[in-house]
Amino acid sequence: MLPNRGRNWGELEKNHMINNQPVDLPYFDQLLADIGKGNTEVIKAFGLHVHWGYWANPALADGSIDDFATAAENLTRKVCDAGGAAHGQSILDCGCGFGGTIASLSDRFHHLQLTGVNIDNRQLERARDQVKPRNHNQIKFVQGDACQLSFADNSFDLVLAVECIFHFPSRERFFQEAWRVLKPGGKLAICDFVPQDFVSPLMKIGGKVLRPVIGNTYGQVDSTFTLSDYRQLAKNTGFKSLIEEDITTNTIPTYPLLRRLQTETGNPESANSTFVTEIISRLGILRYLILSFQK
Repeated sequence: MLPNRGRNWGELEKNHMINNQPVDLPYFDQLLADIGKGNTEVIKAFGLHVHWGYWANPALADGSIDDFATAAENLTRKVCDAGGAAHGQSILDCGCGFGGTIASLSDRFHHLQLTGVNIDNRQLERARDQVKPRNHNQIKFVQGDACQLSFADNSFDLVLAVECIFHFPSRERFFQEAWRVLKPGGKLAICDFVPQDFVSPLMKIGGKVLRPVIGNTYGQVDSTFTLSDYRQLAKNTGFKSLIEEDITTNTIPTYPLLRRLQTETGNPESANSTFVTEIISRLGILRYLILSFQK
């Protein structure tokens, strides 16, 4: 990762809109503010990848920033592998954040056409600043709405949405757009927080109660979409379901580290929000799934 170069990311224009309405992104507001202050732990943990980590053996997680950074890269690779990422492909990363997935793909594969899309121009500015192509790959970052993609039909071999689909205005519309821009036989791979089917009604009720607590940290989040909902959505859109992998246990070490960082950066409310998510994840109410589909 390149150094911060002194740029005050926290004060860059908040240029994130959907249908001419501002999008609330408090999580990224805080991350960018901490990055702008030069917080080295936040930069190493979330300055490139902005998602949970994956530990093949969670018992070996040591709570260090270096360990988490490796786990975050591992999660990216898990999702990309679920989508069948390979040399020479054209790949679209929706909700690309600071460009971590694009950087990972460029490190691992060659002769790729890589495109990252994000609604928030501040995230794209950081991605452009720190992610440069390697291995004869080409990279571009585009501001846009994942539910209204500006790309031609049949343009990509793989579409990704790494831990971001719960922010999208409509999973249905995103799946339709992914189907449209994918080539025949192309794949869609995502990871998402997915409630157990039997608790979905309670999650919808509880979501209304917890929305202010979670929303103050993570913004607009919809974690009421079940695995049955995804199966039906895939069927309705025309996708074939390929992979349904529950990695909840493998992501649990993320929570203590994230809560520590939030507390140490003066955000106890954020730490409380994360603790709520941790509890319902540990109880198995909310699962972390990797899903892939084929057109």
